[in-house]
Amino acid sequence: MFNILEKIDAKKVGIFAAGVLFGTAGIQILSSKDAKKVYTHGTAAVLRAKECVMKTVTNVQENAEDIYAEARQLNEERANQEPEFEDESEAYKEVTEEGREI
Repeated sequence: MFNILEKIDAKKVGIFAAGVLFGTAGIQILSSKDAKKVYTHGTAAVLRAKECVMKTVTNVQENAEDIYAEARQLNEERANQEPEFEDESEAYKEVTEEGREI
């Protein structure tokens, strides 16, 4: 029965005990009033950053919509313009002074 105590490694037991101690102390520290203040301030900073990012995203999105609308309008105007020459062969025909084609 005493052989069991000889097989226990004191180093491993010490590491385990230290882990339990630090874990317990960590829980106490993390649940303290000061820690809660830090969490509150950190969360408030994240919310402010989110608001700033959302304003920037909204601004970029509005600019993209404006660019898209202007591009569509330019394409519509270009499509409504009549081409100078309907057929390329018309562009190369020469007309004499009497109105006959050469």
